[in-house]
This record gives sequence, C-alpha cells and structure tokens, in this order.
Amino acid sequence: MNKNLFSKLKLKIFRKGIYFLDSNPNKNVPRLLKWIEKRDKEKNIATQLASIQNIYQDKSGNWYSLINSLWTDIDDGVRKKLLENFIINISVDGANVRKKSQDKYKCNIPWAILMDPTSACNLKCTGCWAADYGGELSMDLHTLDDIIIQGKEHGTYMYIFSGGEPLIRKKDIMSLCRKHNDCVFLAFTNGTLIDESFTREMLEVKNFIPAISIEGFEKATDSRRGFGTYKKVIRAMKLLKKEKLPFGFSACYTKQNTDEIGSEEFFDKMIDEGAKFGWFFTYIPVGMDAVPELMATPKQREFMYHQLRTFRKTKSLFTIDFWNDGEYSGGCIAGARQYLHINANGDIEPCAFIHYADSNIYDHTLIEAYQSPLFMQYKENQPFNENHLRPCPLLDNPEYLEKMVHSAKAKSTEILKPEDVSHLCEKCKIPASKWKKTAEKLWND
Repeated sequence: MNKNLFSKLKLKIFRKGIYFLDSNPNKNVPRLLKWIEKRDKEKNIATQLASIQNIYQDKSGNWYSLINSLWTDIDDGVRKKLLENFIINISVDGANVRKKSQDKYKCNIPWAILMDPTSACNLKCTGCWAADYGGELSMDLHTLDDIIIQGKEHGTYMYIFSGGEPLIRKKDIMSLCRKHNDCVFLAFTNGTLIDESFTREMLEVKNFIPAISIEGFEKATDSRRGFGTYKKVIRAMKLLKKEKLPFGFSACYTKQNTDEIGSEEFFDKMIDEGAKFGWFFTYIPVGMDAVPELMATPKQREFMYHQLRTFRKTKSLFTIDFWNDGEYSGGCIAGARQYLHINANGDIEPCAFIHYADSNIYDHTLIEAYQSPLFMQYKENQPFNENHLRPCPLLDNPEYLEKMVHSAKAKSTEILKPEDVSHLCEKCKIPASKWKKTAEKLWND
C-alpha cells in the first residue's frame, strides 16, 4: 500500500473513532486513549497519556470536568478537527517524524513554530518590545506558507502567531488555516479585532484558536493596554463563547498586577467567560525601552508558582506558566527543543524573548537554522540549570545567553534600537540572583 493511501485510510479510521467517541464520551474516551497508546510505538507521549488516563479515574475532579466541557461547550465540527490534528498529526505521527529528523540532522526539531505575520499593532502597551522591531515589518503570505510547508516535512504541525497584532493579517491567517487544515493554529492576540465576521470564519476553518491578552481586571488591563481595552477583550470572549469556539487567555504578571493575575477571582472570571486554557508569562525587560521596574519580585513569582499548582487541583482550566513550569518540560524549551520564533523580518530567533539571530528565513531553510551556531549552542547547553525552576538562559542564568550569543556571533534583531546582549543580560543578573535563593528552596522541597 502506498504511503498516501495508507495515510488517508488511517485518517478515515480515526475520524470514525471520533464519531464513535462523540456518541458517548464518558464511556469511549478511555477506549480512544488505549487506541492512541497502541499507535504510540515510540512512547513519545506516554507520560501525557498516563496523565489523561488518571484523570478519567476521578470522575469528580476538575480535570474530568474540563475535558467533558469540550463536548458541551465547543462546536462539534471544531472539536473533531482539533482532536484529529492534535492527536494524529501533532502528538503521534508528528512526534515520530520529528524524532527521525532529529536523528538524521543531529539538531533540535520543534513541536511548534511561533511566527509574526506583522510587527504592526493597533495598541501601544507599556513595556512591550514589538515597537523595537519597527511597525512596518511583515512576512508575505508566500513566506508564511513556505515556513509551514518546511515545518510539516519535519513533523511540526503546531503554528502560533504573535506580533505586533497578528489579526491585522486576518485574511492571510484564515487562508493558511484553510490550506493547512491538518495543522493547529493559535494566535496571541489583544482580542480587539475579533468580531462576528471573524468568528464565522473560525467556524468554517475549525483549526484556529485565539489566546487573548489580558492584564487582570479592567483597571490593570487598561493601565497597560489603553482605555477601553478590557471591555473589548470581554466582548470578544463573550462572542467566542456564544459561538462555541475554543479560546484561552494570555496573562503577563508584573510587579503591579501579580496579586490580581494570581487571584481566585481572576481565574473564576476567565472560566466564567468561557476560557479553556491560560498562558502565564512574567515580564522580562527585553528592548532598550523596557521597564525593568515592572519585573515581578521573587516573592511574587513564588506566589504564582503556588497559585497555579493549587488551582490545577480545583479549577476547570488548563494552565501553563512559561517559566515556573520548567520542572515539567525539563528546563528551557527554546532553540527548537520544543519551539522557536521567527519575527516579522524573517529573523529566526531561539525564543520570542531572545532577539538575536544568525539565520533569516529568506536566506536559510529551517533545517539550516536548526543547525546554525546559535541553535546548536542551545542544544549543547540545555538544560541551563539542573534546577528546572531556573530554566531560562536570560531571566535565570543570564551568563549563558551572553556566552551563547557571543560564541555564535549572533546579531541583535531589533531594528530601531539594537540591544547589545551584555546590556540585556546585565538587567537580569540581580533578579536572577534573588530568584535563585527562592527557587533552590522550592526545588529542594
């Protein structure tokens, strides 16, 4: 049987399994998990499968409630498409292809690619680095499409848009979703451009998920993002919930809003509005115009560490803390270990927060970038700390980033105000030293 025919047959069988699952999810989810377990011959997702199987043994738990809500709160067609793409293309088959490419090319191959369709934005948020790229940069549709084509060849089926404000390029993003309907697309967006027309397109393509940025409640959000932004964000969430479309939120905790972001009231508000997941970031002073005074204190970062672990046991919300969850990912995930970032100028950066590159998508293939000196520095040095609560080569171990950028002869990708890596790392040395004491206590405990 030829490869394409086998692939089509496999998807047909899986789709039938999804319809079977929909008939009685409580009974049939465990059966589907066993089917996936048999397909995962390389045990690439064995840990994740075991976690979900444990969830289904506790029918009174919040995680069980969250998974079941996908059948009550999400459009049937959208759910089926996302399950198909997540389970088959990203988690099982994609993982096998990524492993083969890693062995062949002796480099990291990412699970996800984060890319900026544009550096332009309709807001001007305090402390945001986007302006340092310049507001006129963009990658055309052909370039964005080619990145996805290349990525899929090596098993990457998850694509995340950032910016700037990615939904300034709504039309092109929807075009990519239609063409690559075997992928999952997510966008970090300020949410102000989500309207009825766009939700209809989301229902049509079925493989696009927004993560809406929010800083807490109205005062905190508007103080950083501009007056009236909070109301627009909540309006977008209500619209998505009404149309039974999956979405999440993205929250950056700073010295000013950590208590609010980590509060039970905020978590409950996001769940009530219909969010199924939340990404949490801590502020990093990237860029010459950054505001180091916004950085969360070690006490605040520890507060978020405990709050997320507490709410994971009680709230029906999937959460990710980009720094404090290093213990689950085995340290830093950047440098194509799990993901990388391509900015609107085409510079291939190891991380959205590390604005240095030695490759550009217009001059290099993805594989060439993964094998570049900078990305190989990441591969050879990860993890940057045996304490995975100190995973980052900038925020937690700034001496590593300084050494890697100099060794690779990488250049700053910030066009308007290039920042020397030593200048950037200097801003993080004292905060890193202070966090070290707290992180060591948490890790040892």
